[in-house]
Amino acid sequence: MSDTDAAAGSVPPPTDATSDATSDATSDAREWDDDGGGGVLSAPYRALTLGCVSTILLIAFEAMAVGTAMPAAAEALDGLALYAFAFSAFFTTSLLGMVVSGQWCDRRGPLAPVMAGISAFSAGLLLSGTAQSMWVFVLGRAAQGVGGGLVIVALYVTVRRAYPERLRASALASFSAAWVVPSMVGPVISGTVTERFGWRWVFLGITVLVLLPVLVMLPALRRLGGPGEPGARFDRRGLRLAAAVALGAGLLQYGGQELRWLSLVPVLVGVALLAPSARLLLPRGTFRAARGLPAVITLRGLVSMAYLSTQSFVPLMLVTQRGLSYTEAGLALAASGLLWASGSFTQSRAWVEPHRLGLVRLGTVLVTAGVAATPLVLIDAVPVWLPALTLAVAAFGMGAVTASVGVLVLRLSAPDEAGGNVASLQVCDSLGNVVMLTTVGTLFAALGGDASATAHAATADAAGVAVEATAFLPVYAATTTAALFSIAVAGRLRTRT
Repeated sequence: MSDTDAAAGSVPPPTDATSDATSDATSDAREWDDDGGGGVLSAPYRALTLGCVSTILLIAFEAMAVGTAMPAAAEALDGLALYAFAFSAFFTTSLLGMVVSGQWCDRRGPLAPVMAGISAFSAGLLLSGTAQSMWVFVLGRAAQGVGGGLVIVALYVTVRRAYPERLRASALASFSAAWVVPSMVGPVISGTVTERFGWRWVFLGITVLVLLPVLVMLPALRRLGGPGEPGARFDRRGLRLAAAVALGAGLLQYGGQELRWLSLVPVLVGVALLAPSARLLLPRGTFRAARGLPAVITLRGLVSMAYLSTQSFVPLMLVTQRGLSYTEAGLALAASGLLWASGSFTQSRAWVEPHRLGLVRLGTVLVTAGVAATPLVLIDAVPVWLPALTLAVAAFGMGAVTASVGVLVLRLSAPDEAGGNVASLQVCDSLGNVVMLTTVGTLFAALGGDASATAHAATADAAGVAVEATAFLPVYAATTTAALFSIAVAGRLRTRT
């Protein structure tokens, strides 16, 4: 997720492992498939689908809302020096949570990881919302990261175990759709709550709500059958590698925050931990995009790092270079969530299945076109609304690619490896974002960007931000390069026969 076959959109014939995985998955879902060919909201699946989607919706809302509330929290807790840790703590601990969840799901099924993840996420929200010091707040964010990592992998595995093959694309599309409303209204609601009731309620308000979806889907999760997959084993080495990756990512991100020679120490230590551990943790061949499953996982990392970093710098670019307010600049992102969901919905249609690989290739082209065209708004003669169009194009491609990649990972995984492979998919995604954001953030600051302005892009006062236009050029050069690589990797999703 021969180059000619991929471009034509034909579906690869299953390998023996794929055939076994599909057969066992169908068996897992057979007791559910008694609705005469209904969809994900038909009677056998309704509670599970609504519970999964609601859980992701609340996690997505928290992810979109926290950026708006964070400056107020850091100021109230006298913790501006630890501002970056509040973000990196979530990111790095989620890497560990994903790997743990993958192994846990393979051995015991998705029920326990979902319950543990929701509990950790809720505890983290409560801890952050009641924190009296910034370190306690950061600890709460770390707990949220562990919980989010556990839950997202477990829900992917739930799709494999609970839904028949014909409904998996639709189920994953509904996951993507759950991000639409939070991406459009999350920052606005968070800002209103912060101004009227205080930043703490951005966290405390979700604490109770996140428990409700669990009550909806708990009976359905219990119906999934066996405790785990035969042959799945506990991999202590994998957990040690995941811990090294998480620690290395945290050090890399921390060291890249400031342009000082002393910062090279955590950067070098982080790279020394991260690089070899990630190579051993991810499936063999991931870093060289070997055909089949490794290329699918590589593709997810490439498109994610290209799109997220592009999107992250758009509001700051529009404010500092084109004179928009932050509210006006934020409107450039408003359509992205809807177009992402549209792309995901498109790949879920039955007529797409024979052309899935071709759709993935088209999606990477759309992502690349959108990413590469976005910085043209730096030219005064270009309409200021251009990023709204380019991000919408890229978002449609992202929706088609990321959901299809999820389908392909489940299809190419043997039963006792599904959880681990889904975890690898999410780890590659998060790890790519950490590395790209650290890289472009450092280049941005070195070439005249205001690093603190980047961190406060969603809420800062435009009058106090001074950024050189040239500082944005290496950002978009890096993201465009990653997007171009994704087009090449999209041609390597089919295994040779």
